[in-house]
Amino acid sequence: MKSSSNFDIIVYGASGFTGQLVAEYLAAHYTGKTAPKWAMAGRSLDKLAAVRDAIGAPADTALIQAEASDPASLRAMIDRANLVLTTVGPYQLYGSELVAACAATGTDYLDLCGEPVWMRQMIEAHEATAQSTGARIVFSCGYDSIPFELGVYFCQETAKKTLGAPVSRVKGRVRAMKGTLSGGTAASFKANFAAAANDLSLVALVKSPFALTPGFEGPKQPPGNRPQYDEDLQSWTTPFVMATINTRNVHRSNMLLGFPYGRDFVYDEMMLTGPDEKGEERAKRILAANNAERLGGGGPKPGEGPSKEERESGHYDLLFVGLAPDGRQVRVAVRGDRDPGYGSTSKMISECAICLGQSPEVKGGIWTPGAAMGNHLIARLVDHAGITFEVETQS
Repeated sequence: MKSSSNFDIIVYGASGFTGQLVAEYLAAHYTGKTAPKWAMAGRSLDKLAAVRDAIGAPADTALIQAEASDPASLRAMIDRANLVLTTVGPYQLYGSELVAACAATGTDYLDLCGEPVWMRQMIEAHEATAQSTGARIVFSCGYDSIPFELGVYFCQETAKKTLGAPVSRVKGRVRAMKGTLSGGTAASFKANFAAAANDLSLVALVKSPFALTPGFEGPKQPPGNRPQYDEDLQSWTTPFVMATINTRNVHRSNMLLGFPYGRDFVYDEMMLTGPDEKGEERAKRILAANNAERLGGGGPKPGEGPSKEERESGHYDLLFVGLAPDGRQVRVAVRGDRDPGYGSTSKMISECAICLGQSPEVKGGIWTPGAAMGNHLIARLVDHAGITFEVETQS
């Protein structure tokens, strides 16, 4: 962990859609003498200046030219940063050099990655280096996968308090979600499929729930690939498009924390669609629409996104059900007050950056946000990012 650079945080990709939202959030909430010192970076200084003016950031906000295809510019940016927050994805196309350089120089790194194969490759290539230099590399600091990873963490903390021990089975269920996933997330899905198609040796890794736990293979997990009726929740469910990254991060978090959920931990994610025939029909429609969108390239393109009004009218409601062997349950909810892919994500990664900067006890390595910052991050998200964590039932 570095402590002598010009800037506490550099937002790399600040002229892109999500990067601009991050810069706007920091400008609105973290300026002044006591605030972390931050800067904006990207390919074009002119575009960065236009964004700085558009979001009302202070005129003296530093602008830094950096480009993924120019390693020297990346290194010059890194040399000025304690932490690089990057929204430049897909990360398997634009992130490898940056992760390598941050790990080598002891520079903290945060991203919005939802690409488990690339993340596994980065873990294998750079975790030992990051541990030795003190660099804290933290992937998946947005809607994939903070509300889910921390939702399971909060559910387990609740189980310990009320049931006396963590539970070996948690169900993550999306009850409501208004708003879009980001264009970067959609591009990541396409990049994942392309990588596996070009290298068939990656197919098994793509399918593995334990893709992010090198050296550990847990029990068989629910496939989550078709609509089904959930007896515990008395509702039809349909596959959730982000489960393929969120479940991997939850299992990695369990491993990084020393397996507090157990080595036999089972976790899956689905969307609730209703208790009757209409719920079954809705489950099938959602699955068909998601498959068509992934194959057809629907959704926003990287750099595009919803209007301010659409972001602010969005929300999500997530349920986590912890099941004990004796039949007792805990149920907790995680809710966000903005659309998941942009409005909420930009607040989450910004607060992750602030939180990590205030967490000198976190050692170097490649982390999940929850395993690194746990209750400290939950508190920041509740206080600043419009996210709530609530216990619903315990029995």
